[in-house]
Amino acid sequence: MTSKLVPIALAFTLCCGLAPAHADDAERYEVTVTNLTRGQQFTPILVVSHKPGVKLFELGKPASTGLAILAEEGNPAPLAAALAAMPGTGETVSGNGLTNPGASTRLVIEARRGFRQFSIAAMLIPTNDAFVAINAAALPRGDDTLALTALAYDSGTERNDETCASIPGPLFAECGGSGGGAAPAGGEEGYVHIHAGIHGIGNFKPAARDWRNPVALVTVRRIH
Repeated sequence: MTSKLVPIALAFTLCCGLAPAHADDAERYEVTVTNLTRGQQFTPILVVSHKPGVKLFELGKPASTGLAILAEEGNPAPLAAALAAMPGTGETVSGNGLTNPGASTRLVIEARRGFRQFSIAAMLIPTNDAFVAINAAALPRGDDTLALTALAYDSGTERNDETCASIPGPLFAECGGSGGGAAPAGGEEGYVHIHAGIHGIGNFKPAARDWRNPVALVTVRRIH
């Protein structure tokens, strides 16, 4: 479990790109993420190109510190920095706003020869530590368009108490304003797993906030 040291507002205004020097064999891809839920927003979306073998997480194993911060706070910067420091990573790009239900966000990423896989991640709000992800997929060949559906995962780093005090965010009707973002102590699962949704044990009710997987449609096409 991580402490909420980074304000969620930082994530909502963040736009970062950690890129290698341009190479002649690099190609650019447009990644479009469409929110398929009816009551969840996506925080700024992280997209990374990488070599085979690089993964954001492994199901059944503990989340990294960077992934935990993204899943609990909506801030992609620590995970982006950790990925950029890995030799198997190409370019890391983050969006700068929320993706509302039914809306789409487009990001452009560069991939060099040998770095032709990609991953994405973003927090779902209002949740304690849910995130949407594509965890290592091959970029499309030639002029093909790739279409994938993405699931919602639980980072296992925070107890799902579903309360305004624990969930960060800019404005929730159930809270009469912004969320609090405190980290409830104890009860976290300790490993990444498929998220079980909103159960109505706190301030947020399933009728408005629950979902069924998949939660996003991700399309990728080469633009250069």
